[in-house]
Amino acid sequence: MRQIDSRVRYLVKRLEELKIVDYSPQQEGKIYFGAWFELENEAGERVRYRIVGKDELDTKLGYITIDSPMARALIGKQVDDEVVVQTPSGPKEWYINDIRYTPFETPLEGEPE
Repeated sequence: MRQIDSRVRYLVKRLEELKIVDYSPQQEGKIYFGAWFELENEAGERVRYRIVGKDELDTKLGYITIDSPMARALIGKQVDDEVVVQTPSGPKEWYINDIRYTPFETPLEGEPE
């Protein structure tokens, strides 16, 4: 019972701290919080992600947190920019193909619909 009470207090406190965020971009055409974007590497592999808060993280949906190395490398970048993301396996270079503030209408091959 004590664990349940403790969890309820924690969740109530979290709810008090949460804010609704306006997803409209600071500047159209640049990556900021809430952006959906498509990246391509030198091998031609394409991936899509969305920058979200830590409470929304869902890698199956391609949601990455604003605090992730990839998001930090991409903030403020625009289409046709190249970025280098530091990963545990070394630096990875990506080319920005597309940026949107609405979901992509068609999934990439292999993505869930």
